[in-house]
Amino acid sequence: MNNKKLPLLAAAAAFTLLASQSAFAQKKYDPGVTDTEIKIGNVEAYSGPASAYGIIGKTEDAYFKMINDNGGVNGRKIKFISYDDGYSPPKTVEQVRKLIESDEVFLNFNALGTPTQTAVQKYQNIKKVPQLFVATGASKWDDPKHFPWTMGFQPSYRAEARIFAKYILKEKPNAKIAVFYQNDDFGKDYLTGLKDVLGEKASSLIVAQESYETTEPSIDSHIVKLKGTGADVLVDITTPKFAAQAIKEVAALQWKPMHLLTDVSISIGAVMKPAGLDASEGILSAGYLKDASDPQWKDDAGMKKFMTFVQKYMPGANIADANIVYGYAAAQTMVQVLKQCGNELTRANVMKQAASLKDFEPDTLIPGVKINTSPTDFAPIEQLKMMRFTNGKWDLFGDIISAETGK
Repeated sequence: MNNKKLPLLAAAAAFTLLASQSAFAQKKYDPGVTDTEIKIGNVEAYSGPASAYGIIGKTEDAYFKMINDNGGVNGRKIKFISYDDGYSPPKTVEQVRKLIESDEVFLNFNALGTPTQTAVQKYQNIKKVPQLFVATGASKWDDPKHFPWTMGFQPSYRAEARIFAKYILKEKPNAKIAVFYQNDDFGKDYLTGLKDVLGEKASSLIVAQESYETTEPSIDSHIVKLKGTGADVLVDITTPKFAAQAIKEVAALQWKPMHLLTDVSISIGAVMKPAGLDASEGILSAGYLKDASDPQWKDDAGMKKFMTFVQKYMPGANIADANIVYGYAAAQTMVQVLKQCGNELTRANVMKQAASLKDFEPDTLIPGVKINTSPTDFAPIEQLKMMRFTNGKWDLFGDIISAETGK
């Protein structure tokens, strides 16, 4: 062989090696990802005491089908694997282990429930499998230092409670507050948030703290007890089934406190209508999602996209159910993160991109509410607006409030 050709062959070989290395570098995958598919896991309360939230998982499944019909994310179709845990922590552990160890999902997305997701938080962080956009507002999900693989989605319960406390102090400075809460981190976060703002006044303003268990068939006796305290403000920290019961019982007792209801139970379809629209009149809350059944959004560009989606992928769905617009927003945010990952679909990069969202505005969020995250801020949504239930719909009032600062 002509010795002069050796350097050329060596150069060609080196170029081929570099090209192949470059191609390899462009695509980095962890378990659950191939050139054509991304496997996303989820656990949902399709049964049990929190089954009203089951529609969230169904909405997300439908949204990902729409994305797949339009070519997927960067050419990859999403395979959404969602299991029922009945809102039972032991069942959650079982189902999440199955998703990670048997199904080998890339990540778990928007899994529901404070007690249920608490049961698997350490496990997922040890496994380094993203527990992404958890469907609960517990403040514990915003702890990147200790749990770098866990991130929440909606505004934290503690932050919302601070806003409630500020509103109470402004409107009823001498209030007699009764707090009715679920006996877990969900409820206790609200208590903490209220006391953050009430401070030294908390002991005198809060005249009653009453908790309930999710296994109770009825909470009527608790409401009777709270009315008996003479409270003129009720802070109602309940999931949909119990929120509807509480609203009904308050009306039946002809008790007329200022009634502040947690954002997780503001669904007109799942809570207010079952409780009775007359009984629900005047209830206050703080929101960040558009109400798809409210005509004020009929010309809104984002809501038009949402309605097109529902008509094609969820025909007959009850658009008055706030859980549908919530599921849509969460799924849209998940897709945005996957888009940002490009071909580097590693679990570390998905957390990096989730922590790099800048002024992202899902179609179903109230105008002005934007998603922002950073490596030290794992709380995507930190803005809310006060609202009042009037004539069968939620009316927003006041300015967008930063839940982070309480301004």
